[in-house]
Amino acid sequence: MASSSRTIRPVRTKSDTRDFVELAFRLNRGDPHWVPPLRNEVAGAINPKKNGWFSHAEAQLFLAEREGRIVGRISAHIDRLALEMPPEQGFGPGTGFWGLFEAEDSQAAQRLIDTAEDWLRKNGMTRAIGPVSLSIWEEPGLLIKGHDHAPTVMMGHHKAEYQGWIEGAGYGPAKQLLTYELDVTKPFPPLVQRIIAMGEKNDRIRIRKVDKSRFAEEAATILAILNDAWADNWGFVPLTPPEIDDVGKKLKPIVFEDLIRIAELDGEPVAFMITLPDLNEAIRPLNGNLLPFGWAKLLWWLHRGKAETMRVPLMGVLKRLQGSRMASQLAFMMIEYIRRAAVERFDARRGEIGWVLDDNQGMNAIAETIESKVNRVYQIYQKAL
Repeated sequence: MASSSRTIRPVRTKSDTRDFVELAFRLNRGDPHWVPPLRNEVAGAINPKKNGWFSHAEAQLFLAEREGRIVGRISAHIDRLALEMPPEQGFGPGTGFWGLFEAEDSQAAQRLIDTAEDWLRKNGMTRAIGPVSLSIWEEPGLLIKGHDHAPTVMMGHHKAEYQGWIEGAGYGPAKQLLTYELDVTKPFPPLVQRIIAMGEKNDRIRIRKVDKSRFAEEAATILAILNDAWADNWGFVPLTPPEIDDVGKKLKPIVFEDLIRIAELDGEPVAFMITLPDLNEAIRPLNGNLLPFGWAKLLWWLHRGKAETMRVPLMGVLKRLQGSRMASQLAFMMIEYIRRAAVERFDARRGEIGWVLDDNQGMNAIAETIESKVNRVYQIYQKAL
């Protein structure tokens, strides 16, 4: 794994961790559309003591070094919950992952991928999926379309060269993830407006805002719907309480009640839609640092309550309603109510929905009906080991 000038080594020390985090800043510095993440957030995500994902997973991080200079990084990881999922849903027994991938050139990329595969084989894996960084709920997939604009909050942005390097390492497509963008200042088509108006006349339907004063209870309601709604989806791994706690702590400052809706049918919560202001607008100028003045800038942005772009990261309807007219009606109603609030309260101009599985016919149809367009495509790859 090493020569006099080239080394692939595991991350073991605080200095290694710092190098792992900093490499992305150096390699992407010249990309005007890359958004520097907050360094402490990245460090926390790879720290088993700070990321609830590690309660059911393990990971090994690696650095590529050439003549004393860091030229690449990768994670190799195994998710025990993913191993338990049915193989027809994408993962299952023998499936390991790699991610958090950055490389200076194709040679470093190949050696890093080889090293991740070796680690997975030694731990009994027979198939590799990547990039997934680290959880499927975090930043899955490699950006292959949409390099000409910045990502929204919690979405990845990668060098265009990575596609050729990964495919050159023998990887083929497993699944594509799509994001859709739309101009939220424009009313939806007449058909959608009629569907919404009909729903508003239906006494069985109630679309309500979340109550932030009951944050834990509302989160539990949404989680129950999510784990039911997504249970049959490709790549589904149930979210666990430690992960929900982590997400809650991170997102609570940018949770606004009128941007998150729960749909009730006959008094029962059956669907939800989460929308977040694009925090990347606030953190992009900070260059990864909250100090010395980053905190003040971030707090000012949050207090101001204005965001040009809104992202819908999650949406779901109970399985028993999926494919029905009621499911579509509830979706259109939630989207419209949030669109109005986004424009009126936050001066939003643009929305982004996703990611959405490329074969999720229901969600893709809804996105097309409201006249949104695919703006980014992420590819998840696979390879037999």
